[in-house]
Amino acid sequence: MSKSCIIYFSRADENYAVGYLKKGNTEVVAEYIRDLTGSKIIKIEPLIPYAKDYHTCIQEAKERQVNHQAPILKEVGDISSYSVIYIGSPVYWGVMPEKMVTALKDLDWTGKIVKPFVTHEGSGLGSIPNQLRSICKNAEIKDGLALQGSMVHSLKSKVENWIEKEK
Repeated sequence: MSKSCIIYFSRADENYAVGYLKKGNTEVVAEYIRDLTGSKIIKIEPLIPYAKDYHTCIQEAKERQVNHQAPILKEVGDISSYSVIYIGSPVYWGVMPEKMVTALKDLDWTGKIVKPFVTHEGSGLGSIPNQLRSICKNAEIKDGLALQGSMVHSLKSKVENWIEKEK
């Protein structure tokens, strides 16, 4: 099996569909993938955390998207030893949160296989596959997996089927 890692962003706290979460929906899916594949997990965290309440958070997120200003706590680092990279995020206005762009834009994607996964409440994958094609130059972008965030705790088998299909 090829060496793989998971690069993802997830937000806990107040959520659009289900109230307060101790663990973000995308993190739940990232952990499913880790458990099924043995992949290393790399969690992207904002340098300046989002507000805990949903409405303030979306205002902050929108401002970071518009200004393309979303510094992260720690860089991803060297990905040269990974051939398969799972990239996960929630969908914000049809795209990845800006901190994911910050984390991914300067990495060397040559020869990598990228497998995107997202959590959402109605937008599906949005424009994320096209966004990844733009950011992850020279990588092969595979079919993505879109999961309704409020349902992730009952969707592990869907994640497993996607992983098996993409082998």
